[in-house]
Amino acid sequence: MAADTPAPPRFGVEEEYLLLDATTGLPRDGADGMIAALPGLRAEHEYFHSQLETATPPCTRAAEAFDSLAEFRTAASRAATDRGLVLAGTGLPPVGGDAPGRVTENERYREIDRTMRGMVHRYYSTGTHVHVEVPSRDAGVEVFARIARWSPVLVALTSNSPIWLGGDSGYASWRYLQLQQWPSSGYPPSFADAAGYDEVVQQLVRAGALLDTALVNWSIRLSEKFPTIELRTADAQLESGDAVSFALIFRALAHRALQERETGAPVPEYQRDALRGAHWVAARNGLGSELVDPESGAPRAAAEVVADLLSHVAESLEAAGDLERVQRFLERRLADGGGAALQRRAWQRGGIDALLELYREASSADSMSSSR
Repeated sequence: MAADTPAPPRFGVEEEYLLLDATTGLPRDGADGMIAALPGLRAEHEYFHSQLETATPPCTRAAEAFDSLAEFRTAASRAATDRGLVLAGTGLPPVGGDAPGRVTENERYREIDRTMRGMVHRYYSTGTHVHVEVPSRDAGVEVFARIARWSPVLVALTSNSPIWLGGDSGYASWRYLQLQQWPSSGYPPSFADAAGYDEVVQQLVRAGALLDTALVNWSIRLSEKFPTIELRTADAQLESGDAVSFALIFRALAHRALQERETGAPVPEYQRDALRGAHWVAARNGLGSELVDPESGAPRAAAEVVADLLSHVAESLEAAGDLERVQRFLERRLADGGGAALQRRAWQRGGIDALLELYREASSADSMSSSR
């Protein structure tokens, strides 16, 4: 990286988890007790009482994010075991998703429940959200356009919700398909600047399609609270180490896009429906077969598309000291097929009992330390 090239931006990771009954695998309320048992570890409520959330502080290095999430998972996994629960890093509950969840006692959540009605009564969607710092909101919406073509492969890399209502959904990320119900969903349209972004969001609020400007559910959005862009496509991950490695890839994509902005490189155009189709293919296939080539739009082997992604961000990863870690992560994902494939194999081997054991092992300290 040249001396005058901006350093890779800071980033943060939000991890959400499901709380599942250790015997039945059904979602079970337990967030209040879990939060009380985890003082000082940034444990927070999510939409349902059967969900839990944490977040890293703003991070410069991968180790900072990993240490924050690993500390939380180790403590939370133990607290869950003590309460007859399993802390599950999965995008959806494999069983029990047909039962309405109990909404957290929060005025905004209650308003979402009232406004969105039956769409959120069983909204167990549990994800990994990544924030990356940007110099301005205008820069943020330009990053959206510059990384759009790579967004589908990010879905494939993090697909981790294949089992739904006690059976194989046929999709690597059934959660991603469920997200498409929201009034603002999928990859956002192209905007000339942040003012254009804000105007569309305000139109959705005025129309009553959004409760407020913070409820934007595009795959990537401007944060309402922080000077960041936020990627929301990823399912919750089996291991925190995988969530961190994924975050490093997204940071590298944003870093390269910001460099291109500084040099005045042309902003790529994309056709939104074609991009939507590429995301659908990624959510269906995961890493198991083919993805859509970011350049040609034609089907290509997933391994080849992943290799192209790595080549695209290698310089930015190298600048941050993250290249070897991400290389190891991608090699392992291609070898094991990713979280969706691991869950499918466990389900086929032993049903819900095998899945619960997979979730337990993935949240253990030994498993996470091997992901460094």
